[in-house]
Amino acid sequence: MVDPASNTVPAVGFDLDMTLLDTRPGIRAAYDALAERTGQHIDSALAITRLGPPLEVELAEWFPEEEIPRIAQVYRSLYPQYAIEPSSAMPGAREAVAAVREAGGRVVVVTAKYERNAKLHLDHLGLTPDVLVGDLWAERKAEALRAHDVGVYVGDHLGDVAGAKTAGALSVGVATGPIPADDLRAAGADVVLPELTAFADWWRGYVAS
Repeated sequence: MVDPASNTVPAVGFDLDMTLLDTRPGIRAAYDALAERTGQHIDSALAITRLGPPLEVELAEWFPEEEIPRIAQVYRSLYPQYAIEPSSAMPGAREAVAAVREAGGRVVVVTAKYERNAKLHLDHLGLTPDVLVGDLWAERKAEALRAHDVGVYVGDHLGDVAGAKTAGALSVGVATGPIPADDLRAAGADVVLPELTAFADWWRGYVAS
């Protein structure tokens, strides 16, 4: 809630994939391009049901461990061409960002995605946060959350809950990714919303309280 001593609204952090953005079509296209480039079968339809963890975790399902650093570089080089255009903002994303700013809060995006590609997504869709930090996952997200005084962190994955709890931020789960609402709640999310469309009203009530 608003800090009564300073009357300031906390910064709000958001995860990217399946929280602010539906990147499934783009990521699927990028995995298909990677499969064609490398000759290695990748079940892209399966891969996009597991979004959240770092790229290397998914690549380990399809490539030998020693090849993963090189393959990750290939994937990231293909990503701008294949993944940006097909991806879209999640329902409620623009309204959520606007609600935070209307209350005087800052918007901080913290994601496991390669930061340069995350910025391409946000620029393409006109969703410009005050701060963007990439390449952080689970508890390591707390590094950025603390550094930017994030008081509320919104995400769809258990890793997002872990990052928020480690940072001492209020964890808001959205059941729009691979993790059901009950599992987000069991992992320690303080608030669980069915989707991001519910965030703006929840946030206004939270600030008012």
